[in-house]
Amino acid sequence: MSRHLLAIDQGTTSSRAIVFNLDGVPVASSQREFRQYFPQDGWVEHDGEELWASTLQVCREALASQGLSASDIAAIGITNQRETTLVWDARSGEPIHNAIVWQDRRTADYCAELKAAGHEARISARTGLLIDPYFSATKLRWILQNVPGARERAERGELRFGTVDCFLLWRLTGGAVHRTDATNASRTLLFNIHEQRWDEDLLALFDIPSSLLPEVLDCAANFGTTCADLLGAPIPVLGMAGDQQAALVGQACFQPGMVKSTYGTGCFMIQNTGATPVTSKNRLLTTVGYRLGGQVSYAVEGSIFVAGAAVQWLRDGIKLIDHARDTEALAEQTGHACGVYLVPAFTGLGAPYWDPKARGAIFGLTRDTGIKEIVTAGLQSVCYQTRDLLEAMRQDGAAAPSALRVDGGMVQNNWVMQFLAEILGVPVERPRVTETTALGVAYLAGLQAGFYRDLDEIASHWQRQQRFEPTLDDAQRDGLYAGWLDAVVRVRSAG
Repeated sequence: MSRHLLAIDQGTTSSRAIVFNLDGVPVASSQREFRQYFPQDGWVEHDGEELWASTLQVCREALASQGLSASDIAAIGITNQRETTLVWDARSGEPIHNAIVWQDRRTADYCAELKAAGHEARISARTGLLIDPYFSATKLRWILQNVPGARERAERGELRFGTVDCFLLWRLTGGAVHRTDATNASRTLLFNIHEQRWDEDLLALFDIPSSLLPEVLDCAANFGTTCADLLGAPIPVLGMAGDQQAALVGQACFQPGMVKSTYGTGCFMIQNTGATPVTSKNRLLTTVGYRLGGQVSYAVEGSIFVAGAAVQWLRDGIKLIDHARDTEALAEQTGHACGVYLVPAFTGLGAPYWDPKARGAIFGLTRDTGIKEIVTAGLQSVCYQTRDLLEAMRQDGAAAPSALRVDGGMVQNNWVMQFLAEILGVPVERPRVTETTALGVAYLAGLQAGFYRDLDEIASHWQRQQRFEPTLDDAQRDGLYAGWLDAVVRVRSAG
């Protein structure tokens, strides 16, 4: 009997495949970076064919690395960079334009027009989201408006739209299936999260033909079966969730009030709010946490556009470091109070500011400032932005969490995790398996396959690897944070 689960984790900068055993322990993996395209200021694109090719490659490599075959895999789960938008030919599966990435800001002016026309309250009430270039609808509209012949082809039913999960599923099943899950649908600005359906009024507002849209299923469901020639035999796809919701599952945040924060390219903090959607007064998002058996668990989310991407910029953009791992030693030399603040608003600011025209800046430079201070400020910016989100949740009435569960690539940096605990004033818990995005979608696939009875059984597998306790007093903590808030004000006024 097949006793492994294959998680496809298609992220913003790399595609990854991880094979887990039924205890949630990774036994094989492969990862491939792919090219980022920046056609204009604030524009970010991916080549859809590169996304597909790298995904198929890492699946094959992960299996081969441990001598596994398709017969060893009971089910596949797919998790993905959310909001990134693709449109492809319904016959060939070929994208008609590069994927427009979630970070892309090309539709900022159109979003401003929608706000000025008074549409945001209606959109937010139905979708839980704000009007921002971040989400899929304005990207999809842009493709239909700007790719020659696209709108006409869409009207004739010749094109399909999907987020990355949907596109990969189409390719894995040889074009037999056009489906997504409720979490990814909830990030499009087109999905009514209360009625759990595509919203006809919003489709009309954005002028999007309904024939483009996929069928929406639960996060654990029969999504389809892979073509036999791809991995050696057909494998059912039984789990799907956007990356941040998948991490919520992987961190076993199943009780209302539990909070997780994921540190990848961006940073995303999600609090489980249970069966009742909570509307934020501080510009956080109301979203679908997961949907199982037709029952929705909602969440409140704060999104930061640049977290690990700041370290990538320090390495590749201005070449202050050779490797991301070098940052920890530099920060240890510098300490907390370096006096420098880096606001990484490379593609605007996310929650709670939602300022698409803000741009990055460094403040507090002196003659003594060197590489280690700038690098430290880059790491601290991730922690300061996390506090922005936690403060917004507190102002919305949420109690401070007893601990913050963290995951993603950056959490291996002990200095960052300790500073995060310091600036939040909340203990930070790092799990034994930090690739919780992939783990979460593997659990969803395993749940549908019948390997786990319920969410309680999944939660029993969660284990803490290390806990970071805050030690700063409130005056020190708030003084450091005040400097950050001042820097953000300056960036926003400049933008």
